[in-house]
Amino acid sequence: MDYSTVSPTPLRRKSFAGRLWDDLKRNKYCYLMILPVMLFYIIFMYVPMYGAIIAFKDYTPSLGFTGSPWVGFQHFKDFFSSFYFGRVLKNTLVISITTLIVGWPAPIVLALLINELRSKRYAKMIQTTSYLPHFISMVVICGMIKQFTMDNGIINDLIAFFGGERVSMLNDPDYFVPVYAISNVWEGMGWGSIVYLAALSSVDQSLYEAATVDGAGRFRQVFAVTLPGIAPTIVTMLLLRIGNILGLGYEKIILLYNDATMETADVISSFVYRKGLLEFNWSFSAAVGLFNSVINLTLLVISNKVSKKVADTALW
Repeated sequence: MDYSTVSPTPLRRKSFAGRLWDDLKRNKYCYLMILPVMLFYIIFMYVPMYGAIIAFKDYTPSLGFTGSPWVGFQHFKDFFSSFYFGRVLKNTLVISITTLIVGWPAPIVLALLINELRSKRYAKMIQTTSYLPHFISMVVICGMIKQFTMDNGIINDLIAFFGGERVSMLNDPDYFVPVYAISNVWEGMGWGSIVYLAALSSVDQSLYEAATVDGAGRFRQVFAVTLPGIAPTIVTMLLLRIGNILGLGYEKIILLYNDATMETADVISSFVYRKGLLEFNWSFSAAVGLFNSVINLTLLVISNKVSKKVADTALW
């Protein structure tokens, strides 16, 4: 029999459901481990998204989500035409961009400095000390900031020592943004450096040896070996920060601002907090929050595409 004339029987490709079932059987323990995380996000992140429909309704608790009348984009129009729109958008951008410029490089610099320490015991002591502010309650942190920046606080003592004038910083609109940004560095620099320290541990040590042979000193090695080695991590963390540039949390803002600094301290999240929880205008606050989320998502997608083209590094 001439087998060259016989066409081979095509192999049937399994359906997606079949491949998924095979993968579930093969990696059942891995799926079991990830199940609590999936349930957390489904229950507390995705299911509550249904409540976003109140942004398009005149929501009344007694009528519920489905019974409240539709108003379309009326709440969005009211927000865009209000006096607060320009102010809260500007303040959010100013505080977020300032915090990004000041705070994003700080964990990288700290990680590089810790990585250069020869004494591992001293390095661990520095790490532990820098992590501490992250674990302190936000209320306590803000209380400390208020104490430090009041007219007779330690910061004003230093300013007066060098010949400057004392000023109650959190009662002056011009000082709110610098105080917020610098305190954010103090609070999150140590915790943020963990990611970069982990990335530094994966840099190939033979590259440092080759750089030493070529005559590169320790400072030169940082720019020739260390930073290129952790560049994907740096870009990824920057993308996440850009994608959340309007997602400035309200907790620290409402604990630090007052009527005197409202013009520079009031941001979108604090505005949503006041409208939704203090004035009970749930639909309007939901519309403002939804607008904020859409802008954040748009910025994340755009920055991801730009990074993929320019640096060949992206989140997806």
